[in-house]
Amino acid sequence: MNLKYRYDDSGDHDQDQGSPKDSEKEKIEEDDKEQNTSKKKVPSEHMVVPGAGEHPLQYNYTFWYSRRTPGRPASTQSYEQNIKQIGSFASVEQFWRFYSHMIRPGDLTGHSDFHLFKEGIKPMWEDDANKMGGKWIIRLRKGLASRCWENLILAMLGEQFMVGEEICGAVVSVRFQEDIISIWNKTASDQATTARIRDTLRRVLNLPPNTIMEYKTHTDSIKAWEDFHGLVNASGGR
Repeated sequence: MNLKYRYDDSGDHDQDQGSPKDSEKEKIEEDDKEQNTSKKKVPSEHMVVPGAGEHPLQYNYTFWYSRRTPGRPASTQSYEQNIKQIGSFASVEQFWRFYSHMIRPGDLTGHSDFHLFKEGIKPMWEDDANKMGGKWIIRLRKGLASRCWENLILAMLGEQFMVGEEICGAVVSVRFQEDIISIWNKTASDQATTARIRDTLRRVLNLPPNTIMEYKTHTDSIKAWEDFHGLVNASGGR
């Protein structure tokens, strides 16, 4: 599936191309907060469907956004409260309607994340669809996040990974010194699948051969998080 068929772009993918103006950025983030806080879980009877004449995707997906203050103590509950649904879509056309009005990752500031997950899967390690899985992680120098994020999600929506139902979603994390991109799958123990995801990721992002890619299970992520916060609590919360 060619998701780029109606995307008018020069191919340079500059960070400021197609990005909303500053005033529009603020409006989008405020709209996200006001309109989506009540959408905790979408009941199956309310799942989005393709419109008449639209090109359906194999799966429905949901965009999420999160932002937090670095250094502030976090918990699973506070993280879940902090992730906001932007909206769900079921077709190529619905995807572009969301994406064309969203801020590009390279234009985000602070400690921010965009998540794109299959509808019904929360971007959390503990979600039933994620808990036995893991993620491939790539750390990017500043300036590459927008292009890599676009290439990654187009490949995901277009089923280029060819691993059946294994893909859960993708995340781009904007940080001060670097940006991080990751793709999550259901079964960390399936080495053939994780290897195929890795190889496809290298291809769709056109990564140099020496690019460092790390696979981390969500079980390990949870343990590292608990260990870190145990040390923080033991030191008096500093």
